[in-house]
Amino acid sequence: MAATDVQSIEYTLQQWGSRDEFWIFGYASLIWRPDFEVVEKRRALLNGWHRSLKMWSRINRGTPQRPGLVFALLPGGSCQGMVMRIDKQNIPQVMQTLWSREMPSKVYNPRWVWCKTEHNPVRALAFTLPKSHPNYTGNLSDEQYREIFNDRVGGLYGSTIDYARATQKSLEELGIFDRELDRLLALASTD
Repeated sequence: MAATDVQSIEYTLQQWGSRDEFWIFGYASLIWRPDFEVVEKRRALLNGWHRSLKMWSRINRGTPQRPGLVFALLPGGSCQGMVMRIDKQNIPQVMQTLWSREMPSKVYNPRWVWCKTEHNPVRALAFTLPKSHPNYTGNLSDEQYREIFNDRVGGLYGSTIDYARATQKSLEELGIFDRELDRLLALASTD
């Protein structure tokens, strides 16, 4: 792990401040494939951010020549997802896992956010995308989404369409229905 990654992890942990509980907010693949041990899961609402399929993926869901898409948290609106509590003794390993997975190209801004749950609000680590980052797609047309869904496959995790469908399925299993995601996925089945 590079020194900058270690510094970024240390800074994020300082912002956490060693509070009693360590939560992570998942809004897409972290829900259905966290890659770390979770002690507790709760459905959660995050205000001020929304899930959007507007981040270029040049490795996981596409290639440098034909980038695919992944979800990002963008400013505005709200996002229903899941918070996951991590055992404090596992935090160092979980942070390395998260940084290897979410931060290989330093795209996201990790930040601590307040999420509403059925029990009480929790402060959770979320990975957000600044609109100023080159991996932010801006507005894409329906035709661009259709093309990406039909032919973008990455070297590590497969196609954009499979990723989007797995996210839709995991959200629906939580009782979360994302109308924009449903609309976009309907484009994949039309000519």
